[in-house]
Parts: sequence; C-alpha cells; structure tokens
Amino acid sequence: MKLTRFEPWSIVDLMQTDLRRFPAHGFGPVDVDKAAADWAPAVDIIEEKARFVLRADVPGIDASNIEISMDAGVLSVAGERHADSAADEPGLRRVERASGRFLRRFSLPESADAGGITAKSSNGILEVAIPKLPEVQARRIAVEAA
Repeated sequence: MKLTRFEPWSIVDLMQTDLRRFPAHGFGPVDVDKAAADWAPAVDIIEEKARFVLRADVPGIDASNIEISMDAGVLSVAGERHADSAADEPGLRRVERASGRFLRRFSLPESADAGGITAKSSNGILEVAIPKLPEVQARRIAVEAA
C-alpha cells in the first residue's frame, strides 16, 4: 500500500494564486487600466405593462458621474464613485464601501423602445425607464379568388 502525503495548505495556496489573476474582484492590487470595473451596484429590474424599470443602488454618486448608453440592444450603465478623503486617515481600521468605476450591461428585449429611455437619480437610487414598443397585432388577410 502506497502512502500519500496530504498537504491541505498547498491547495489553498493554489487557489490564492488563481484568485490574484482577477484583480477586479478585490484579491490583490488593482490595475486601473486593465480592470473594466472595480465594483457593481445592486440592480432590480421590473416589467410593467407599458415599460421596463431598472433601479440601481448608487449611493454617494453624483448624477454627472453616471453614463447610460444604448447600443445594439444592450443598455450600459457606467459611473464612478470617488473614495472619501477619510480613507487616508492613519487610524482607519476597515473600509467596506466600494469606490472606483462600475459598469453594468443589460440585454434588452426587442419590445424595448431605445429612443424613449429616460433616467433619473434621487436619494442614491438610479431609475432607468425603458418604454415598450406598441404591440403589433397580427391581422388576417383575406385571399380573393381570381
């Protein structure tokens, strides 16, 4: 019978090495030029009868720092939250609030009206309203005898 030495910490070291390859997730240093986003806001998507509503939690972000664009059926919401100056204090023990750039993308259905999208930001909640196109009713076409 062959005995094999079990080293559980070597597995953990391999996992840490793999996680360091993904700096945008908070493991290791972040290279701003390579990271697409530093964090992602929580989002709710609601479908109403006449529109879709997207609500994102963006506390502490000025409306001028949020960019919304629509391209080829994909809605992109991007922005940036700046770190507090208090984060540089020597007695700081813990920082949990994310800062930096964010980016979220959503594929919209064909029924979305890209030309009528509106957005507003209030009390740290971004609300994007995406109206639906009017439904096209199928109609029956009569065939005449020649």
